[in-house]
This record gives sequence, structure tokens and C-alpha cells, in this order.
Amino acid sequence: MTDTTNSNAPLLDINGSDILFKPANPLNQAKPPIPPLGTRTVLYREGSVNAKGAMKLPIDIECLEDIPIELRDGTVIYGDLWRRQGNTRTPVILVYSPYSKRGGPFNANYDVTSTGFPKDQVSGLQRFESPDPAYWCRYGYAICVVDERGIGHSGGDMYFMGTQAGRDVHDTIEYIARQDWCTGKVCMMGNSQLAMIQWAAAAAKPAHLAAIAPWEGLTDEYRDVVCRGGIPNGTFHDIDIVGFLYGQSRFEDVTGMLEQHPLVDDYWTDKIPDLEHVTVPAYVVASWTHPIHTRSTLSGFKRLGSKDKWLRIHDTHEWGDLDTRENCDDLRRFFDHYLKGIDNGWEQTPRVRYSRLDVGAKHNLFSTSDDYPCVQTETMELHLNASDGTMNEQQAALESSAEYDAVSRDMSAVARFEYRIPRDMEIHGPLNARLWMSTDAGDDMDLFAQLYKKDAKGKVLYHVVFPGLEKKLRMMIALTPKGKQLPGGPIYVGPNGRLRASHRELDTKRSTPTEPYMTYTNPQPVTPFVPVQVDLGLWPTDMLLHEGETLVLEIGGHACGPVAEARASDEAPDAQLPTVNQGRHTVHTGGVYDSVLLMPIVKQ
Repeated sequence: MTDTTNSNAPLLDINGSDILFKPANPLNQAKPPIPPLGTRTVLYREGSVNAKGAMKLPIDIECLEDIPIELRDGTVIYGDLWRRQGNTRTPVILVYSPYSKRGGPFNANYDVTSTGFPKDQVSGLQRFESPDPAYWCRYGYAICVVDERGIGHSGGDMYFMGTQAGRDVHDTIEYIARQDWCTGKVCMMGNSQLAMIQWAAAAAKPAHLAAIAPWEGLTDEYRDVVCRGGIPNGTFHDIDIVGFLYGQSRFEDVTGMLEQHPLVDDYWTDKIPDLEHVTVPAYVVASWTHPIHTRSTLSGFKRLGSKDKWLRIHDTHEWGDLDTRENCDDLRRFFDHYLKGIDNGWEQTPRVRYSRLDVGAKHNLFSTSDDYPCVQTETMELHLNASDGTMNEQQAALESSAEYDAVSRDMSAVARFEYRIPRDMEIHGPLNARLWMSTDAGDDMDLFAQLYKKDAKGKVLYHVVFPGLEKKLRMMIALTPKGKQLPGGPIYVGPNGRLRASHRELDTKRSTPTEPYMTYTNPQPVTPFVPVQVDLGLWPTDMLLHEGETLVLEIGGHACGPVAEARASDEAPDAQLPTVNQGRHTVHTGGVYDSVLLMPIVKQ
């Protein structure tokens, strides 16, 4: 992503074609509705309760609604400022959002308390995936929630990340810093897209951006969402996200652009922020358990050029983690140091704090480190043996193979390999299933992999991501019929991966044995019945393995394993990821076809 600080140059013109747009979902279709535009001040009194079961407000808070913010091209967008009544100048936390600052389905239906988070720990004034004004205003901060370009009553067309988004946030930050209610210090905070946009903002280098706190924010839209593994997937982006966004003009048609630009080119590269040149202090949050953000939140932290950067890797869900009081207190120490100049010893905080997942256990471990990856590892090779469905530390001398129906959606339509764990060990980081694969039909294969473990009695082990729903989800697990997948998102079993075989070309400069990095620029079709070697990367994890447990690797033509692919909403629940698969796939093992699982194991 280019530095957009002082540029008014036109957007990238990709191979002579303009960026595609589609009509925005009209404001009158939002349920609940988006309120009409109107600049006013609303007072929320100390002691008032603003949602069922919510905490009482500890202070008087006022909201300055629909503040107009003019961008460099003359476009006007709108924000709400939440602040303690009577405050004059304070540091401001910017929340730059596509989800509507007031009204709309995300604010109404996906509140943090829907995950079992205690209702009395938030005020009900917080917006989707953003911080609670009741907490932050109490401690001397204001929160400015801004509808991004093209959202709500904000003017212009909505662009999804990239150069234009970086420019817009740059201009918004500089506007806020000039106001008489701001000290000139602006920071950013929020989950998911509210985190993703922070990378773009930091890359644009606004002068008054003092710190960022991206909470689970991916940095590569192509590789992590719309074309993970080179397999196009518009369902999540179009149905679960854009399907619930509302505006008055047009939205960038990202999946339409994917059809026109199926390979990584300037269009997709423009959506990857130039993090190496970012210098702003950063408090980065990731988790091992997130189905969308894990991989490139962690790679984003590694790429950040900031000398003052911290990482916390948790084992729950981003929404509850953002509002948990001890996490708010921790982040406040970081903000106090960089926005208020308070000498509070923040610099002594360990640079990395991370969960060590003991899937199936009641409690996980937490450790600290000076950097990520957090520990030294050595690559362990588990060689697949199709003759008996095992993985072993020694390669099988004889060739064998395992087949599965590549078009079936049945859970049993997989090749399964198991490894009886002989000693306690710990996986830390990304994994790679380097496989020899063939098909009996067509010129391509869409391949999926899932890693999980079973206890000594053969029972699949699960980790519940929503602590407040633990009892309910454990009951669901117990009642789920054998052969049926559990819902993805609230339940984690281990890392997974996917790859379209024609996109098997590696970027040799960026790849490691356990973390393949595909170019996605040079498709290479396969020939029926001719095995090809593919590197099917699995996302990073930290997982404890215990003697007597069994590690299971499943390979199939669809998202496999004991939990289903995560979805953000209940819209189109039966939507299936389309694949190019035909006929049957074969996993070749042993002899010259050394299919192997490469795992980073913590050195003892």
C-alpha cells in the first residue's frame, strides 16, 4: 500500500479497467432503521440504564451526533463524539466503521452480550465491535464513531480497505486533532474491520495518530477471506458482511473484482498495508481460535516497523475480549503512556503474552515472550501412511494411497490419518501438510485439511471460544449426533487450511517449511491420474499434546473435521463453498510419494 499522506492522485487503474461498484443497500431497508441525519447533543445521565440488564452509567456522558467531517476531495462523512459531560480537551479514540454508528442490524443483533458476556459489565452505549463509552469516557478519553465513506449518511462511494480507505482515515484523524475538544492526540481501537482499517491508517502516516490497537484484524483480504487458498469465496463477504451494510450511493464490488482479477495483482496488493514503514506505537491483539483473522494479524505484527509494539494472543472471542475489564485496564495503561505521557511503567510490559491451548482441558496456560514466534521450535515430520491410516515419525518404504469422493459433502468423505502421541509436546506456529495428490477427473483440485486431537478413549476434544456459553455449548456437543458437524466460530478444535491445487506455486523467498506462501500469480493445472506435490498450509496455533492422546489429520474436498466452517450470520445457512472438484481425489503416501505433516514443535 502506498503512502497516501499528501496525495490526491487518482486511485489505481487496474489494467485499464475501473474498480467495480454495486448499489448500496438503501437506508430504508435497515432493520432497525438508520436514524435521520441531524446534528444535536444527547445527554446520558449518571446512574441511567441504557439497555436491559446493563450497568448503570458511572458518569454523565454526552454524545455530539452527526458531526460533519470533510475529506480532502470535498466528500463529507459523519461521526458521533462520546465524551464526559463538561470535558474540554481529551485524547480521542477513533472508531472508523462500516457498521453504522447508530441503528442497523449489527448494533441491534450482534451485541457482545449475545456471546454470553455479562450484561452488567457493559453500558449498552457501545457500538458493534467498538469500545464502551462508559468505560473510556470515565477515564478521560472521548470516542468518535465515524461512518466511513458511503455508509449511512456519509457521502461518496464505499471503498473496501486499500489506498482510498487509508486516505479517508488519515483525513478524519487530522480533522479530529484540530477540534477544540481534542488534545491533538488521536488513537484507534476496535475489532475485525475496525481493526483492519487501523493498519491502513497507520500506513498513511497521519501526523496526529499517536497509537493503534487493532483487535483481530487481518491484513490480506485475498489470502484470508475472499480467496483463501486460491478458492474464491464470496459468501462471507457478500452475505454476512456487505448484506447488512447500508448507504446512499455505491459499495465497492470486491467479489466482482475477484471475478475480473482472480490472481494477485495491483488491485489486491493495494489492499495490503505497507506495515514495514509504520512507526506508530501498537497494541495488537490476536487469538489462535479465530476463523478469519489469526494468520495475518500475527503476520501483521511481525511486519510492523514500530519499535514500540506489543502483542497479546488470547483463546476466546474478540468481542468479549475487547470489553473484559482487565483487558480495558491493560490497554488504558498503553494509551495513558502514549496519549497522556504518563510514566506508568508500560515499557516493562512483556512484548508478547500468549495463550497455550490445551484443547479439551478446563484451563489453558499463558506465557510471555520477547517476540513472535514466541519460542524456538524444531520441525517435526509426521509421514502419512495410507495403508493403515496412520502418521509416523518414519517414512513408509512402500507406496500406498487413500481415496475420497471429492464432490460429496458427507463428513465421512475424507482421508483420515492418526498419530498416537508418545510424549508430551507443544505445537507453536503455522503447520504445513505437504501432500502428493491426484484426481481422476478434471484439471484442478480444491483441497481442505483439518487437524484436531482425541483423548485416550477416542473422544474428540473441543475448546469453547465463548466462556459465557460454555455450559450450553458443551450440552450441544454432547447432543450432536455422530457424523454431524458442530457450528464453527464458538467451538475450536485445531488449525485448518485449504488450497486450490493449480495455485501450488510457492513464493520461495517468503515460504518456510511450516508456512508456505503462495504467489497466486501463475496457475498450473493438474493432469488426471498424475500426482502433484502441494503445500497445504494450516493456520498458526499453540496446542499442547499429551501422551496417550491422538492427533488426527483429515483431508477432503470440502471443509472437513468435527466443526463446520464459521459463518457470521444466519443468512443463507445452507450456502456451501463452491469448488472445482470432480470425481475422486487420491492421497499418495510412502516410497517416492512422501506425504508429510510438518509441525513446529517447541524445543525442550
